Amino acid sequence: MKMVASTSIFMFIFLVYTNLYITISSPVCPPPDCSEHAIPIYKEDIDMIQFALNLEHLEADFFLFAALGYGLDEVAPYLVMGGPPPIGAQKANLDFLTENIITEFGFEEVGHLRAIKSTVGGFPRPLMDLSPKNFAKLFNEAFGYELRPPFNPYRDSLSFMMASYVIPYVGLLGYVGTNPNINGCVTKRLLAGLLGVESGQDAYIRGYLYERSKEVVFPYKHTVAEFTIRLSELRNRLAMCGVKDEGVIVPPQLGAENRTISNLLSADYNSLSYGRTPPEILRIVYDTGDEHVPGGFFPEGAGGKIARELLEKHA
Repeated sequence: MKMVASTSIFMFIFLVYTNLYITISSPVCPPPDCSEHAIPIYKEDIDMIQFALNLEHLEADFFLFAALGYGLDEVAPYLVMGGPPPIGAQKANLDFLTENIITEFGFEEVGHLRAIKSTVGGFPRPLMDLSPKNFAKLFNEAFGYELRPPFNPYRDSLSFMMASYVIPYVGLLGYVGTNPNINGCVTKRLLAGLLGVESGQDAYIRGYLYERSKEVVFPYKHTVAEFTIRLSELRNRLAMCGVKDEGVIVPPQLGAENRTISNLLSADYNSLSYGRTPPEILRIVYDTGDEHVPGGFFPEGAGGKIARELLEKHA
């Protein structure tokens, strides 16, 4: 009994000492500070960073509804800022693994919205159309004819991942395009953090689809690779700025160093990410090919100063 008591006392002292040592010896690692004369946030940065909220809101509710059956209004209502609920968003029929991953993606988007709005402010969530009907229209345009039955992103895991191929990559290219124009040290750090996670999400989605690239999508007669190619071609046509979007299988002249047909990461001749401007992004997400004419995912137009000014020019 004495031996047990002695051992217990020894272990207690050891744990206390170890904890104390770790506490004293562990370095403090705050986020990197701005240099002495750096300006944290330039006024010109604010509108450009806020523009990204449109895509972040789109992704947040798309992922959350698909995985959980409810969206931002329940998860983080303060981030909605009084904006209208999305049209047609719903729970998807996902397998266990995909549901877990999409749940993670959804909560990551909540963090992105919070980070942006707490740093540069924001605007209410715009009206968004995440209905099967809207996705079906987009997929019909990609193939040039009406798919039968209409494409439904919520049908199963593969359908949802193909629909996910449509959205995050556009936001990723927006961050790449914005990067050279951001000057504040705080806003630069914010953009870098956002870009890193969006890139990871897009890489996972493309990897998922590449692994299944030769699989024929039921009940259609097209492979997964064909779906990605057609969707990328559609986005290039809508944006009207050349090839900045490629499927998961490409001809060698578009592959890395012109030597691969695999295209897990879409990139340019030097394997650098493509970038897009706000007008290009709006032409895609409006599905009109015109940044002045709303539609698609944003029936009443996107939010923020940049998007609203483009709409006003058309009015």
